[in-house]
Amino acid sequence: MREPVGKRSSSVNSAFTSGCLLLLVLVADVAAGLLSLVLLVARGMSRATDSARTAAGRPPADWAPVLCFGALSLAVCVTGAMLLRFGHRGLGTVQLVLCLVPAAWALSAWP
Repeated sequence: MREPVGKRSSSVNSAFTSGCLLLLVLVADVAAGLLSLVLLVARGMSRATDSARTAAGRPPADWAPVLCFGALSLAVCVTGAMLLRFGHRGLGTVQLVLCLVPAAWALSAWP
């Protein structure tokens, strides 16, 4: 027995919406990860060149890893909350669990 045209169209639209949402989540997480990576690499390179010119004494606290990992954790958490809000319980739960990894790195890098 064939399904009515309205039901078939709504399931196709739902699949299309889910696919677009997942692509948006993937792009947002990758962009946040790349931004954090670029900032940390640039900070590491600047610290390597400044090490010869530092004065005697204790160096100032480095907040770059804390801020980068915190921002990455926030981005993953927000996308997980969006997925939960739009009804993707499994993916949203995985995102929220995965946001604990950069949050732990941020706490371990706390000066």
